[in-house]
Amino acid sequence: MKNLPIVSQESSLAEQITPKQLQLTALEDWKQTTFKKLRGGFFLVIGYLLSPLCWWNDLLFNLPIAYGFGYVCSLFYPKLLLPCSVIGYWLSNIVGILLMQFGAMDVLPNQDKERNLKKELLTGLISSTVYTLVILALVQLKILDAPIPLLGS
Repeated sequence: MKNLPIVSQESSLAEQITPKQLQLTALEDWKQTTFKKLRGGFFLVIGYLLSPLCWWNDLLFNLPIAYGFGYVCSLFYPKLLLPCSVIGYWLSNIVGILLMQFGAMDVLPNQDKERNLKKELLTGLISSTVYTLVILALVQLKILDAPIPLLGS
């Protein structure tokens, strides 16, 4: 019997909602969904351009970012230009993969689960590290040419 007043309050609240309020709520939901998909698409495109999945991105995006990072580091200690450029390149690839993951979560349907930022960061870190190690191995095995000697080649 204690639940009876609660049910009557809920039914009286439901009667107070007008069709105009329902339309406004539906419009707000549509706006939020559209914004989420546009934001996700933006992150997906920017992430793709920074990620190692895009074969032509290095010249236009990753190398200038890496050089800029190395240059800023070399202002503190001049011998840091090359090592910090490599680190900057690696970080730009990680950021690209993470942006793609964030964007895909917004764009793809049925992705309303809570995000596990730690897991996504770890996945991006591992995949970028594996990619970097594969490239270094290919250079060390002389399958790929490097314009500068790497790791004592």
